[in-house]
Amino acid sequence: MRSKRTLLAEITEYLRLHYVSPEPIFAAREAQPLAPRASKGVMPRTAGFSAKKPSTADDAVILNECAVPSAPAVNAAPAPSASEPERVFGMPTPTAAYGDLSSRLNTLDESFQEALLRLIDERGMRDSTCYKRAGVDRKLFSKIRSNPFYRPSKPTALAFAIALELDLDQTAELLRKAGYALSHSSKFDVIVEYFIVNRRFDLHELNVALYEFDQPLING
Repeated sequence: MRSKRTLLAEITEYLRLHYVSPEPIFAAREAQPLAPRASKGVMPRTAGFSAKKPSTADDAVILNECAVPSAPAVNAAPAPSASEPERVFGMPTPTAAYGDLSSRLNTLDESFQEALLRLIDERGMRDSTCYKRAGVDRKLFSKIRSNPFYRPSKPTALAFAIALELDLDQTAELLRKAGYALSHSSKFDVIVEYFIVNRRFDLHELNVALYEFDQPLING
């Protein structure tokens, strides 16, 4: 059994290797010089040009009379063929090739509830054993079991992944069915990932680590 100090040192190293902080991105954006803001009625100065007075209505007429017709764009998109669906605002118009909405709604993927119950059965685990390991009370589990469209919170979905001792791919699949994903821009996610990769499925130990790194607990 690793000591707490050793565990935290390993998590710190894992965070160093895998955590991607969004702060450098924000810092780089803030460091970029902003374009000079032009005052009302004055054109902004650019390199090699002096500020110019905006054209009046008469100037615009003269410019229009002297304008040279523009040549057709070289890379202009070809006209759609008869077999290609028409596009509205750059999006293809749904056709039989894309399938209609009703048929897609009738062939939805396995829901989170269905996947959870299937995984419990595949492991030969009792429902009560699973939700107790996940730190979920019986009332909440009953809601999940009775509602095929129940969408849990991300921590609850992860708690079930820990309770079922899923590997990283299986965890990602279960999260996807609930509409979530693990991200390396989240310390919380990277710490949970560390525990899954190293097959440390003790929820209490995971919460201790999350607490030490000032992260929210899972069903704690």
